[in-house]
Amino acid sequence: MPSSTPGATSSATSTKPATHAMQEPPLSSQPEHPKTSSSLAGQKSIPASSRPQTTTTCSAPILNCETIENKIRKNIQLSWRGILKMCQEKDVSKLGEIPVSDFLDIAKKFNLDLSEGEINQITAKYDLKKNGRFAYYDFLQSCILLLKPQESSLLQRVIIQKPQKPTSPGPQTMSFFSAMLRIQPQILHCWRPMKRTFKSYDESHTGLLHIADFIQVLHEYSIDLTEEELFNILEYYDKTLSSKISYNDFLRAFIQ
Repeated sequence: MPSSTPGATSSATSTKPATHAMQEPPLSSQPEHPKTSSSLAGQKSIPASSRPQTTTTCSAPILNCETIENKIRKNIQLSWRGILKMCQEKDVSKLGEIPVSDFLDIAKKFNLDLSEGEINQITAKYDLKKNGRFAYYDFLQSCILLLKPQESSLLQRVIIQKPQKPTSPGPQTMSFFSAMLRIQPQILHCWRPMKRTFKSYDESHTGLLHIADFIQVLHEYSIDLTEEELFNILEYYDKTLSSKISYNDFLRAFIQ
């Protein structure tokens, strides 16, 4: 076992003496271990972007930063373009990450108002490769987009029927994030009437729209995607190439 998971090592060492001393078959203590490891794996639910380097995370999950992200979300939503621009200027290799020290400078410039402890948590969470670099694209998409389904959402107040077949998302690439971030302000302006228009096109009430209809609705609200943006959005929302897209999932990404 790697030494980077102190929880696993300590529990292993603490269980051994107890089993040794009591000389009884470890009926109750053995199942504890799968529980712990599965719950730890479950906590690591915030998907890192689908870049190959990110998938090798074997470290223990980090503290839940949701409270911190909620605290700075409004500020981020007002100034994310400036933050993104400065991060991209520092990101010469276009990897979607910058040195942690550079991010801290940017956070100060935009008055994110984080305590030292909160900064440590945020930087630890988004140092995805454990190499002292901050994955700013993942950070921004977490604060601006809602790609991970949640139980409570504004969209639940106005019910949209879910697709009959659950859809599994495709890769979260930097190009996908860029496209979604670009149209986010327009979507926030008109998501309610847009939702009604989506439903009017969805005569079968499946929660799914043909791509042509999806593009037409966006066009009606003056949201025109480039071919590359459309490709990246469809790559995420239509991974199985069904030529249909869940408009509910699409809208939910923008509503916090």
